[in-house]
Amino acid sequence: MNHTINIYQIFSRLFRNDSGKNKKFGSISENGVSKFNDIDDKALEALRSFGVTHVWYTGVIRHATCTSYKEFGIDKSSEVIVKGIAGSPYAIMDYYDVDPDLSVDVSKRMTEFENLVKRTHKNKLKVIIDFVPNHVAREYKSICKPKIARDLGEDDNKLQQFNPDNNFYYLPYQTFEQPDGISFPYTYKAKAYKEYPAKVTGNDAFTPKPSIFDWYETIKLNYGLDIQDGRKRYFDPIPNTWYKMRDILLFWADKHVDAFRCDMAEMIPVEFWQWAIAEVKLQYPDIVFIAEVYNPNEYNNYLHQGGFNYLYDKVGLYDIVRAITQEQCSAFEIGKFWNSRDASINRNMLRFLENHDEQRIASPQFAGDAFAGIPGIVLSGTMHSCPLMLYFGQEIGEAAVDEEGFSGSDGRTTIFDYWKISEYQKWINKGKYDGALLSTKQKELYNFYSKLLHARNDFDALRVGDFYDISFANYNSDVNLDKIFAYVRHSAKQKLLIVVNFDRNNGYCLKLKLPEHLFEYIGMPKQATYSSIDYFEEIMSICFTGKLAIKEGIDMEIKPKSALMFDITEYI
Repeated sequence: MNHTINIYQIFSRLFRNDSGKNKKFGSISENGVSKFNDIDDKALEALRSFGVTHVWYTGVIRHATCTSYKEFGIDKSSEVIVKGIAGSPYAIMDYYDVDPDLSVDVSKRMTEFENLVKRTHKNKLKVIIDFVPNHVAREYKSICKPKIARDLGEDDNKLQQFNPDNNFYYLPYQTFEQPDGISFPYTYKAKAYKEYPAKVTGNDAFTPKPSIFDWYETIKLNYGLDIQDGRKRYFDPIPNTWYKMRDILLFWADKHVDAFRCDMAEMIPVEFWQWAIAEVKLQYPDIVFIAEVYNPNEYNNYLHQGGFNYLYDKVGLYDIVRAITQEQCSAFEIGKFWNSRDASINRNMLRFLENHDEQRIASPQFAGDAFAGIPGIVLSGTMHSCPLMLYFGQEIGEAAVDEEGFSGSDGRTTIFDYWKISEYQKWINKGKYDGALLSTKQKELYNFYSKLLHARNDFDALRVGDFYDISFANYNSDVNLDKIFAYVRHSAKQKLLIVVNFDRNNGYCLKLKLPEHLFEYIGMPKQATYSSIDYFEEIMSICFTGKLAIKEGIDMEIKPKSALMFDITEYI
């Protein structure tokens, strides 16, 4: 049986930190941190029971931090080039190491990660980690690389701004200057930092003094692309960086990682991905590559030339669903979006409403109400048979209202600070993972998400079926198409009708028409029995069971911010 992919993203250092003080800009000793070992069998059993198939462990590879492990040969980075006290997991310090924060015994930190991978697999879940290919921390230095490996930048000609075999881009004869506006509580005692010659900053900022809005804590990797000279490509012979990054991918694939989520993949030439993914899949043919790509014009290139399995659907369905949820556009835009996209890529898009970069649905900056996300996540999870991702805490309505430190109160869960996510700890409940401490509304939301994940694999039409938009057939009817979107998922074995209502305040009694072409297209008689599916009884509206007649349509009642699902498979 084909299975859909349900990804659960865990921000590893925050997962089961239940002892912290939540002091703004608090240290690891003050605010605490979660460990690899905290993600134990009971946690993984709970995630599998919830409906998860893949776990994305975010923040595994060692990154820049203000926390010192000097006794283990890991000094802290200079505070002026670290975002927050804990640091960004996307400012990699050593591609061959794991974050010591996450280990109980720092000297055995890689073993603890390897054991987590084994536990995850034992619980019939797959492992995703980040691969961060575009940039590294400014003080990058590997202490765990293989003995035969040369470090990034070790053999660079630093007097050349661009050289195809350099690993970095340089600003010769210029000294790096820290950005203006850094005013964290720890800057007065900052460790000295000098960078000469200055290197180009990770977001392609060719300046010795990046701004506070740049990725100033990182430096850009050079893949043989002369960014300042018309983006000329120097790929023959293969650049040195290509070999080093391929070897890093193979190192982690050898740890039995099942998939890589490739950070800012579109900032790397597609030719590298075409070569590197093929090289990795020669040894690990089943490994999966997921690309963070935001340019729809490049989707086909990164899928078909680059070799990625899946791409982010951020600039597409996410943006449209968010705008509808915030009452900034009409649900009619969903149909326009679908019709404008190459249908062949829909199964290769990763859908989501939350991740570490995006604001929480329940945050004031997004919807201010976790239940307002229900129609959008049902749409995202049932429109096509592509992967769906949830961010830890989404399922209990985490609102990210804390002002943790560097990230401030921005509607996101911090990726820069040590912190305790108090509401999420109610689900964990001191390692019981029973949600006993959750409120009634949180339990209701949790159950809804679980049933959505299970439905994606329980129903043949959602697992392998095709999509058919029926909203267009309801023009000039009583259906409010600004708020309502309806569609059919159909396979040889099953036909499902799905209706979502984005209206936060109003429910509707409506008669939904099905186009005559639908019956011909999916091979159904014009009359059939239909019945509502009770998977989502917590959020479902009153449904009626009876004959399906094309002329009269289907009578239904749908509540605000909810969804309906009908099985229209059985014939009369």
